[in-house]
Amino acid sequence: MLHMSGTLVDRERICKCLQTLQSTSPSYLLLASLDAARAQLSENPEMIFSQAWELAAEVRNLIKEIPGISVLEYQSFSSFPMIDPLRLTISLWQLGLSGYEANEILSRDYGVICELVDTRSIAYVINLGTSREHAQRLVSAMKDLSATFLPVQRVEESAESTNCLPFVDSKICLSPREAFFARKKRVNIRHSIGEICGELICPYPPGIPVMIPGEIVTERALDYLLRVKMEGAVISGASDPLLSSMIVCGV
Repeated sequence: MLHMSGTLVDRERICKCLQTLQSTSPSYLLLASLDAARAQLSENPEMIFSQAWELAAEVRNLIKEIPGISVLEYQSFSSFPMIDPLRLTISLWQLGLSGYEANEILSRDYGVICELVDTRSIAYVINLGTSREHAQRLVSAMKDLSATFLPVQRVEESAESTNCLPFVDSKICLSPREAFFARKKRVNIRHSIGEICGELICPYPPGIPVMIPGEIVTERALDYLLRVKMEGAVISGASDPLLSSMIVCGV
């Protein structure tokens, strides 16, 4: 923990140092909860998840019958031995909704809270605390979304925009150390293409950096960042979270 006061040190520089060095490990409160969960599992390891498994399978079968909504299935990962049966990854792009838009409606109007959301899908987890009433609320919410948005038939996104891969043409010009100590300047976001990125820019979710210090800023990566921000993603790491400007290396 760092306590900062006054202007003796550059707050932004300290934040950049922490990004380079700090861990994303959970707090001790979370570690304690994991230990409690382990103790609970040890009491009845064979049957403790039976009800949750049955509820997850029931919810999965009900939701995949709803028009305009699809559920990620085991068949999509034929090379994997299995996928988590308690995790439901639901796609709503056929309704013309991004994952962020759908999640906003579901959390605000139905009190349905997801585990993770991205541009095209939402992930939910059925756990030991999930009741049948919770599951029914999720299914009812999905039916309402289908009934509301399926008839609208908004213009479909092009394959290029929905399947944008921001990493295919990435190129590192400076090492992270070289980029950290390089001179920096702030430029308009559209003038950053071809420059050397001077900061870590990471949309959450999924929490994977799209650009890191020392990497050449590409049009593909920039378009991806602007699109996911417009759809509701939180941009972390960037000194300008609105993405109207960017810090680049002035070398």
